[in-house]
Amino acid sequence: MSATHAAAALAVAEGRRSRGYWQGVARRLSRDPVTLACGAILLLMALALLLAPLLAPHDPYQTSMIRRLRPIGFPNHPLGTDELGRDMLTRLLYGGRLSWFLGITPVLIAFVVGGTLGVLAGFAGGWLNMAIMRTTDVFYAFPSVLLAVAVSGALGPGVSNAMLALTLVFVPQIIRVAESTTTAVRNLDYVDAARATGAGPLTIVRVHVLPNVLGPIFVYATSLISVSMILASGLSFLGLGTRPPEPEWGLMLNTLRTAIYSQPMLAVLPGLCIFVTSICFNLLSDGLRSAMDVRA
Repeated sequence: MSATHAAAALAVAEGRRSRGYWQGVARRLSRDPVTLACGAILLLMALALLLAPLLAPHDPYQTSMIRRLRPIGFPNHPLGTDELGRDMLTRLLYGGRLSWFLGITPVLIAFVVGGTLGVLAGFAGGWLNMAIMRTTDVFYAFPSVLLAVAVSGALGPGVSNAMLALTLVFVPQIIRVAESTTTAVRNLDYVDAARATGAGPLTIVRVHVLPNVLGPIFVYATSLISVSMILASGLSFLGLGTRPPEPEWGLMLNTLRTAIYSQPMLAVLPGLCIFVTSICFNLLSDGLRSAMDVRA
């Protein structure tokens, strides 16, 4: 059998294996009620946040000092009002949009940038791998929280600065995962067969490497969303992220901490939203990781 025929046979076998693998992933996910429930909760939350202008009963910036710190169940304010008399339900809906944006966008940017650099380092090897990975190790010298606080403190408060700080935190982590995954894939038989047929590096990466490494990188990036959301809320709580009067769950925690003795449930609501969202993203990531495990 010629090298061309052998490569074609390997490609067909790899295609069948890939289809069977993804069918197995879908089957295992359908049998995981925890992952499905978390995905449904996140989907409902996302729809509620997208439809916030239609669902919110009041203006998120409208204040009323005569209605400040009203309890949950107060007429026309089902979740009460905050320290400035603003409707809590409205603030939570609009605040969730900003919290999700700060949780997902830095991870998405890090997925693209870190994934590209990691795949490049893992596939090319040599001095390029050394340069990228040693630069990545520099960022690993700093704890994630300390690095985010330091960058935000240096740049100043604001959504864009907080997003940049969080992106710098997650890029090195995704680079390391992408590099290790690509290094394991580049020496497999079907990649060697593609090289034997004269396929160029770009073709090999696009056709044979990326389909096999994007899944693990994506699953790992999903697990970082909850971390990103917590870090973003922490930056806003410290005054290094979102600035008043913008609604954001972390900032709402900060402004409502003075009401914890008079209306403790109001102060709990933003923290509860952060907790539920983070837990759901973590469990969803764990479910995807288990479903994509080839040993399953």
